[in-house]
Amino acid sequence: MSHATLRSLRSLVSGVCLLAAIVPFPGAKAWANDVDAAIVFAVDKSASIHIEHATLQRQGHVDALRSKEVAYAIAGGLVGCIAITYIQWSSVGRPQTVLPWTTICDSGQAAAAASTIDRAGDTGQGRSSRGRTSLSFAIDVSGQLLDRFPGTARKNIIDVSSNGTNNDGLPTESRQRAVAKGYIINAIAVERTEPGVTTDLPGYFRENVIGGAGSFVIAPASPADYSVAIRRKLVLEISSAAPSNDRTTR
Repeated sequence: MSHATLRSLRSLVSGVCLLAAIVPFPGAKAWANDVDAAIVFAVDKSASIHIEHATLQRQGHVDALRSKEVAYAIAGGLVGCIAITYIQWSSVGRPQTVLPWTTICDSGQAAAAASTIDRAGDTGQGRSSRGRTSLSFAIDVSGQLLDRFPGTARKNIIDVSSNGTNNDGLPTESRQRAVAKGYIINAIAVERTEPGVTTDLPGYFRENVIGGAGSFVIAPASPADYSVAIRRKLVLEISSAAPSNDRTTR
């Protein structure tokens, strides 16, 4: 059996375990039959994610969900609801569900989801070994979550946040499987470079990670811009727009 096949099997088993671990979120509204978008927030918690990066990612998603701009975007949709889940990943077989599938139709539900992420999201502390950077596994597990989404979504989106290139798996093959199902993969680069590996991390994501109609990469100019970038990305995803400078369609 090839290494690639073994990696795929490990991803599948790990994904099933992740899905089996999902429990109802007490603050969530009863499931609507339809939502405008089902979005998987797939957030890097690998060894290179230090305290500053972990805080940027966690707080960026929290601030976005609490923002008026995102509330307006949700309300302006055809259905007026979205569904989100927030997972954290590193090596193959090491996922963590922070927020299971949750329907958001108003600012109160968005705030409740944000509070869960704020409370349970990665802090960058407390682990001596945090794992490698398997973007391929992040895409595979996210795709499995969308496969099992308990509703109907007009758009299905995998939203990857990371500060590095893949070093565990084959991301282009994972991307191909997700895009073949009609899923969109967008990305946000926590940093613009990965020292010693690439001087253009957004470019790497364009070539190896994102895919689907209107897919895009957003790269904040500085750490202070990260929360703004997350909010902008979420509004774009909900409203079906895409940034002109960073848009890549595959």
